[in-house]
Amino acid sequence: MQRIRVKDILSSDDGRVAGPDGALLLKGWVRTRRDAKGFSFLEVNDGSCLGNVQVLVDHSPQLLPHLERLNTGAACAVEGQLVASPAAGQKWEVRASALTVYGEADAETYPLQKKRHSDEFLRTIAHLRPRTNKYGAMLRVRSEMALAVHSFFQSRGFAHIHAPILTGSDCEGAGEMFRVSNLEPEKAAQLSPADREAAEFFGRPANLTVSGQLEAEMLALALGDVYTFGPTFRAENSNTPKHAAEFWMVEPEMAFADLAEDMDLAEALVCSLVRHALTHCAEDLALFGNFVDKTLLSTLNGILDQPFLRLPHAEAIRVLQASGRSFEFPVHAGSDLQTEHERFLCEEHFKRPVIVYDYPKEIKAFYMRLNDDQATVAAMDLLVPRIGELVGGSQREERLDVLQARMAEVGLPSEPYWWYLDSRRYGSAPHAGFGLGFERLLMLVTGIANIRDVIPFPRTPRNLEF
Repeated sequence: MQRIRVKDILSSDDGRVAGPDGALLLKGWVRTRRDAKGFSFLEVNDGSCLGNVQVLVDHSPQLLPHLERLNTGAACAVEGQLVASPAAGQKWEVRASALTVYGEADAETYPLQKKRHSDEFLRTIAHLRPRTNKYGAMLRVRSEMALAVHSFFQSRGFAHIHAPILTGSDCEGAGEMFRVSNLEPEKAAQLSPADREAAEFFGRPANLTVSGQLEAEMLALALGDVYTFGPTFRAENSNTPKHAAEFWMVEPEMAFADLAEDMDLAEALVCSLVRHALTHCAEDLALFGNFVDKTLLSTLNGILDQPFLRLPHAEAIRVLQASGRSFEFPVHAGSDLQTEHERFLCEEHFKRPVIVYDYPKEIKAFYMRLNDDQATVAAMDLLVPRIGELVGGSQREERLDVLQARMAEVGLPSEPYWWYLDSRRYGSAPHAGFGLGFERLLMLVTGIANIRDVIPFPRTPRNLEF
């Protein structure tokens, strides 16, 4: 008999999900067990949805020995009949005719019980927290949003490309990269710098990538429109709720595109993803709206209500300075925006998502196109409520001489980037792109406030447990 998923049982209107005689096979994990005289109720969940199926088990000689082994957390199979449930709030239940116990769970030591656990506690058992309602819902939303990312770009003719995870260059120029080496630390310590470099697997220092952008640019200058969606790494010793050492990025690049088209694509992507979440994840979002953030659904619908505001950086600074607010980080003409500034702009002042553009060149990366004023670059950040910056991008500097001058200005050696400069020598063209932090997107659509809780096994300073 083929296993029927809980999701299909609960969504069935007529019960035909079961066999012609109502027989079905259900497999999952016991959430709760309630005993009464002569029978017991099991709540069984298989991860396919938020809800459970109630199983009625008679205390018959053939079922009772198996039932006694089924505590909260145990894995089991239930064969039985799908019948209309007399209980309020559920359409169907299963009357068990046979039980199979796959794996017991000791009632004394199983850490997940029928109560709310703190996020801090659940991070210490990240291998088990997917079995809770909140994290099961988060992982289903994460899966659905990954599909939505691919659907958006594929429907627009973008090619999905794979950027390397191992790299010899630093896209952001910040130096906060994880070093990768095949050498044992003891051996490496005994070698001179030159001998160590020669002994490295690649014959040179290697790192984990902080972005697939530079490689995506190369492929956009051949294929037109491309995107990469993969893991990136940042060796930043930060313990804020928005930062992790390993995170996923969505990074499109478009040939023959300028900053305005870049902003158009970013806005369209964010709106499409929010709309997809509201449409395809309604049950799980309702859980988050009830127990995580009461304003979640109004916030998400508000994002779709009107076009995003577009604001030059200089004007954003003037708005902040005129606000009368005493910010932790005071603003001035050349300052970058902090989360408190970003949230003020989109949550309080404009009350909608804001795209800030044309930043001072001193606070942005070398590859961003220098504007005609020679003081700003064609960069943009898309700000959303609760999160602040969700998307960061720019029109890329396609002029070889200007790019070389910018690299020299920021002290970046040209040798490791010879291949990047080559793309400006041979058939260079205007192009633009951005990066969207996937975990920040998940924080937006779920209301979860800490990045550690929207990724299955978070990698943060001093945390490599699982």
